[in-house]
Amino acid sequence: MREQVAMFRFRLADSQTIGPSELRRLWAEACGTENVSVTRVESGSGYGERGHIYSLWASRHQRDIRLIELEIERLLRGLLPAVTIKLTHLR
Repeated sequence: MREQVAMFRFRLADSQTIGPSELRRLWAEACGTENVSVTRVESGSGYGERGHIYSLWASRHQRDIRLIELEIERLLRGLLPAVTIKLTHLR
């Protein structure tokens, strides 16, 4: 397995969660590879409601990162249509 780096991060409120298996499946689909992982850490209520920060990890050697970003946003919006998703690019 290649070394993975955090590529994107986003936050969801407690009432708007996604399971790690489902998120990993979406992320793998967007990247076109199974060599991906996801992490989730609890975040405080600095945005008005407690929630979690999710990080999307993959090999630093990815195809066009902008295309991957558009695809993961599309997939997340399909699963969580009422949520505002703002990905933070970490590379």
